[in-house]
Amino acid sequence: MKKKIYILIAFLLATFNIFAAEIVTPYKQLVADDAVNDIVVRDGLVVAGTEHGSLIRFELASGKAQTLLTLPKIKDFMGDMMNDKIFTVDYIEGRYLIHSDSGEGGFSDIYLFEEGKLKKLIGADSRLAIIKARFIDKDHILFADLGSVLYLYDIPKKKIIFSKAVSGSKFSDFALRKSRKQVVVGGESGVLRVVDVKSAKVLRKIEKLHLDNVFSVAFSADIISAGGQDRRGSYYDLKSGRGDYIKGKFLVYATAISPKGKYIAYALEPDNSITVFERDGMHKRYLLKGQKSILTAIRFVDENTLVSSSHDDTIMVWKLKK
Repeated sequence: MKKKIYILIAFLLATFNIFAAEIVTPYKQLVADDAVNDIVVRDGLVVAGTEHGSLIRFELASGKAQTLLTLPKIKDFMGDMMNDKIFTVDYIEGRYLIHSDSGEGGFSDIYLFEEGKLKKLIGADSRLAIIKARFIDKDHILFADLGSVLYLYDIPKKKIIFSKAVSGSKFSDFALRKSRKQVVVGGESGVLRVVDVKSAKVLRKIEKLHLDNVFSVAFSADIISAGGQDRRGSYYDLKSGRGDYIKGKFLVYATAISPKGKYIAYALEPDNSITVFERDGMHKRYLLKGQKSILTAIRFVDENTLVSSSHDDTIMVWKLKK
């Protein structure tokens, strides 16, 4: 009888070890000039926008940093000078997209930076409370305002092609598919919406995965993930139409999916660590520890490498397998 018990204990311990998360510490650290609000990873570069108003480009391999520009200071509502915070950034084919504070009643500016020249595309005079902006291609951008209105903007023609409300609730985040033909939108209602970029038509509504405001979404390889105020990290398979969620211990401010959809990452813990699950079975595989502050972004470079930013000046680079 004792022998059977020992065998059972050994089996349970072995099973636990198989599914126990491996602790991972940062492989590399990239230092910015202030808290990092957004990062984009592309073509071997990490492009960051900071609270200081700086656009910084890091070479991922060498860690070499170059401050491309720092936006001029702006006046707040009291008339005091303050940094023009960069909220979101993007990069494509030598062009940089900057979405920043305007200092005018919660309205925003969108700039294009190319070959050392800064050009304003959308100004505060448009009276738009823009929350996020991304390139669709080098000549078109998609941005969203607080009221969940999506805008498609033509850069050469200097005009908005369309503006369409895709939800009646407050907007929080969107994420483009790799093809940039579809986007998933999350907001205060907790409902996720898959939207066609060219027509702004809602292709699918994903309900019941979240009970409250969705903070962050990701979209890769037919998989959608989201994190929210309800402390849930959700996932949904577009092909099968099935989804579920992981219950976290803290508000889930960031999530990401690896390019091939093998892994899904969430900020689930109050210590700002990142939990990486293997999507097949949603087994917890890695626990990334060392982030200093609340996360603002998680980006996969490939199936083995992640980059993350937070409300401090340090961007972490992680290797799942060294």
